Amino acid sequence: MSKKMRGYVREIVDITAEKQRLDTELSVASEIQSNMLPSHFPAFPDRDEFDLYAVMDPAKEVGGDFYDFFLIDEDHLALVMADVSGKGVPAALFMVISKTLIKNITLSGSGAGPGGILSDVNDRLCEGNEDSMFVTVWLGILTISTGQLVSACAGHEYPVFYRRESGFSMEKDSHGPALGAMEGIRFRETHWQMNPGDLLFLYTDGVPEATDNSQELFGNERMLRGLAESWNRENLQSHSGHAEQGDLQSSPRRWNYEDLQTFLTMFRRHVDDFVGEAPQFDDLTMMCFSYNGPSETPDP
Repeated sequence: MSKKMRGYVREIVDITAEKQRLDTELSVASEIQSNMLPSHFPAFPDRDEFDLYAVMDPAKEVGGDFYDFFLIDEDHLALVMADVSGKGVPAALFMVISKTLIKNITLSGSGAGPGGILSDVNDRLCEGNEDSMFVTVWLGILTISTGQLVSACAGHEYPVFYRRESGFSMEKDSHGPALGAMEGIRFRETHWQMNPGDLLFLYTDGVPEATDNSQELFGNERMLRGLAESWNRENLQSHSGHAEQGDLQSSPRRWNYEDLQTFLTMFRRHVDDFVGEAPQFDDLTMMCFSYNGPSETPDP
């Protein structure tokens, strides 16, 4: 019995050591993944035509959601929101590959517009994809000087726009299948016009599919209501101190990343209040982009 007991103790010690090693590796992987996402705000302190803020909260140590934003040139900005199938380390690895391909092909110009870029990325992801993983992606390219936005969607959630005349609304775009599912797919593009004071809210399905203890989904209607209640001038003024007096429908102002951070923080509270004590089963990722209009800085 004593010999068996010592064997059990050694086994427990070995299992505990292995678990600690895996926990350490997952912690390092989580940090690496977090560092891959742009997280320094203001992201473009020298540009006053726009501002943005984004956040990703994984359900596990590492997740499959990702976002990205980067200047293609001085007059074009790329916005990316994506969600890889599955969770954990495999999804994180596929996320790294997908994010890298999207950015490299966009910057190279070989894929032309958003539709061509997603087609090119899709074909490359299909190569050797024996595990049949896929990723949903929304890719938009904004012409900064005019507010013209062109997007393509690979099975991702519909974007939500805020316009001063109509408030928050989900605007449907042309959808294609997720990337990595089938080679040779061509993605149609959708054209939008953003005016000064407009917002664009991008998100993953972890937002509308957040679930409470009774298995009820947060849903799109609650999401739109929560966004409208969060984007309230009085609330923003009391929480961030940057909003001006007056009605939200008045002349547009230049919202900065601190306003957008406050907005997303307040909206997240709506989601958390709905979910309550229920565990988070999916990654939750959000980005808010504010178009302020052409630069007011005179040309030299």
